[in-house]
Amino acid sequence: MTRLTVAQAVVRFLARQWSERDGVERRFFAGCVGIFGHGNVAGIGQALADDHELPYLLSRNEQAMVHTAAGYARASNRLATLACTTSIGPGATNMVTGAAGATINRLPVLLLPGDIFATRVASPLLQELEDQRSYDVSVNDCLKPVSRYWDRINRPEQLPSALLATMRVLTDPAETGAVTLALPQDVQAEAYDWPDELFARRVWHVPRPRPERAALARAAERLRAAERPLIVAGGGVLHSEATDELRSFAERFGVPVAETQAGKGALPHGHPLALGAVGATGTTASNALAREADVIIGVGTRYSDFTTASRTLFAPDAAFVNVNITGFDAAKLSGLQLVADAREGLADLAGALGSWRAPAVLGERAGELIREWDAAVDAAYALEGTPPSQAAVIGAVNAAAGEDGVVVCAAGSMPGDLHKLWRPSGPGSYHVEYGYSCMGYEIAGGLGVKLAAPEREVFVLVGDGSYLMMAQELVTAVAEGIKLTVVLVDNSGFASIGRLSESVGARRLGTAYTTRDGGPLPVDLAANAASLGASVVRAETVADLRKALDAARAGDVTTVIHVRTDRLADDVPSSQAWWDVPVAQVGPPQEIRDEYAAAKRGQHLHLDPS
Repeated sequence: MTRLTVAQAVVRFLARQWSERDGVERRFFAGCVGIFGHGNVAGIGQALADDHELPYLLSRNEQAMVHTAAGYARASNRLATLACTTSIGPGATNMVTGAAGATINRLPVLLLPGDIFATRVASPLLQELEDQRSYDVSVNDCLKPVSRYWDRINRPEQLPSALLATMRVLTDPAETGAVTLALPQDVQAEAYDWPDELFARRVWHVPRPRPERAALARAAERLRAAERPLIVAGGGVLHSEATDELRSFAERFGVPVAETQAGKGALPHGHPLALGAVGATGTTASNALAREADVIIGVGTRYSDFTTASRTLFAPDAAFVNVNITGFDAAKLSGLQLVADAREGLADLAGALGSWRAPAVLGERAGELIREWDAAVDAAYALEGTPPSQAAVIGAVNAAAGEDGVVVCAAGSMPGDLHKLWRPSGPGSYHVEYGYSCMGYEIAGGLGVKLAAPEREVFVLVGDGSYLMMAQELVTAVAEGIKLTVVLVDNSGFASIGRLSESVGARRLGTAYTTRDGGPLPVDLAANAASLGASVVRAETVADLRKALDAARAGDVTTVIHVRTDRLADDVPSSQAWWDVPVAQVGPPQEIRDEYAAAKRGQHLHLDPS
């Protein structure tokens, strides 16, 4: 037996957890990110100070630390992550947004918020909610709906089973997401005699389940009857490291591949069957073949509204074969369910298909459409002007990223433009958070990516809106000597919501950064970044930007490149797809209401039971 406090036991346990897949073992927790307050400083804080097995990283915002952990987990293909510790009160509730993003994106993160006293003797505490219905309620209950597993440790004896449950969920690819262990501050400091087995090196084997045989036979039968099949590759392809299997499957059977936001990079740009982005922010190549497809093979996708263009993209009589680690996602769009790991599912499906191959004309048509789209992207990347266009900015960053670069982005107009325009070099080169589309993710998420993949150059694209919501992790990058190249695109407002506002008759209200009388704001974001310790370059032209990117890549410090663009410009080729945002039935011009009603008539539920 070993006598430790509850917090010391948590830290020691986390430091000795490993994951394994395909025979490769790695530490599951690379460290703990935290901010200390009275709710965790004497518990987890003291434990981290004494136990150096679990490295500690100081964050500047609790939401940001969860984004950093999520970025780390995604860049690690969900085989490793970071723990996050906060005090009680606002420190805990600040994590709710980050936890929601992690759970929606199916990414493992562990939250360790402090909590009110289990003994209740000192109540009411500073920052205690004091819910009149029960003394057991605290603000940490806000984390329940955004956590895949939630527990409160009111007695030391409860800890071992909770820790094992935590690891079961975090390492289960079908269940993973945010996990919360609420730790009352008195219990954190309480000593207990723990069995030594709790702290033994423990390896969690990440499974690769294979599809059920009968389902496999049904899927093969459906595909062999297809004339115009299409693969939609989602994030599950990357999480399961199935990109080689995907390429082999596509080439063997002649099936073109379209990619969701999370799946982008599953095939590198230039592959003859790589159609690029699909859906509301997709390429015309992907969307044309999506409309014509008779069978869609969804691999590791959850079919968000952006992927399906709010269910207007695929033909009403299209059939679906869905390879997914979760039955929940595999069942979507009345799909034929292959509940399996993406790599194993594709391999088994390939074996079941035998000598079948899609008609050669499909590949020929894919090639023509890809060449047309590539020409449109070339034109967008080549746009010159002052201020530079957003497309030209993306093109310059894409060129600077090269083969080893990673682009990180989240919310605003840039994720849509990146999905269409970015030319990925392969898996891991494209990291856009679009499950939650969370403003403020960019710099914090980029920090996590760089921590997980220090050998890669990380380029963070962030708009002025997101920057103003969460820029402070620049300080963390500077303090820890973690190099990021941040391209701060300043268009004095919200470009994507401005265009959307105009399209639904809301007249761009609240989408421009101006003074009350409409004048320009006297705000200097470049100076702000410099004040946070970053090296700052102001780029006035595309040529300036290219030069600054080259210098940043050659350097070894975090650099912020500030570039102004025109918020009102619309210089990116259209996806020729729709996204459902309701239009007010009273107020907007009749033309706008009529266009919306017409688009709604194109939605399909895909209820075919066959």
